[in-house]
Amino acid sequence: MSRIIAIANQKGGVGKTTTCVNLAASLIATRRSVLLIDLDPQGNATMGCGIDKSSLENSICDVLLGSVSAEESILKAFNNTLDVLPSNQDLTYAEVELLSTEKREYKLSSAISSIERNFDYVLIDCPPSLNILTVNAFAAANGVLVPMQCEYYALEGLTALLDTIKQISDGINAKLELYGILRTMFDPRNNLSSEVSNQLTEHFGDKVFSTMVPRNVRLAEAPSFGKPVLHHDRNSRGTLAYLALAGEVNRREKESLRSYS
Repeated sequence: MSRIIAIANQKGGVGKTTTCVNLAASLIATRRSVLLIDLDPQGNATMGCGIDKSSLENSICDVLLGSVSAEESILKAFNNTLDVLPSNQDLTYAEVELLSTEKREYKLSSAISSIERNFDYVLIDCPPSLNILTVNAFAAANGVLVPMQCEYYALEGLTALLDTIKQISDGINAKLELYGILRTMFDPRNNLSSEVSNQLTEHFGDKVFSTMVPRNVRLAEAPSFGKPVLHHDRNSRGTLAYLALAGEVNRREKESLRSYS
């Protein structure tokens, strides 16, 4: 059974796309099969996988509008180890078109229903806003992974996101839940970061991943090479953090399967 994880935060610049690309690469390193869906019109995850977003024949836009199948639109990345449904600015057009479409919340879910079982994980990189594209991601997903910086305003944004997850769970997708909170760009020397981190663990318990992603130069520069940090500098602190995160995710899945059986 595939685990579909939407990686979301309506606040930009928190490491959402970085997490999607690097978690995908790290899960593949643990011999899991992964489909990455870029649902952001900026197409940063697409570029971070080494795919030129300006020369796409098909994209997630075409898939959502029903002109091609998801299977026809998948591209390979990371030496043919990762499957990607790519994105570019055309997705903005799909966003507008979807608003006047019947069952618009379920377009992504319907599009991937025939292929999701081919993967251990489906990771969806959401746009930095709570719009119809994000709703589509939440309607298709089992859980939401929230990357966030340990800052005061991030807590307010988290409250709004959790409200949205509950609304979607109550009205559209009963399987949706908070999958986990990932602390990104973490600096233990910053007192506020440590304070907010402690508040998160007190309130959310084991929903907060033990892994903390540090600020790391190699992690920041890897997208400019169209690579995850694992392929850019396998010994960097960013690489070790995302490998640790992949380990946590895999352990959660094993525990979930045990409780399910």
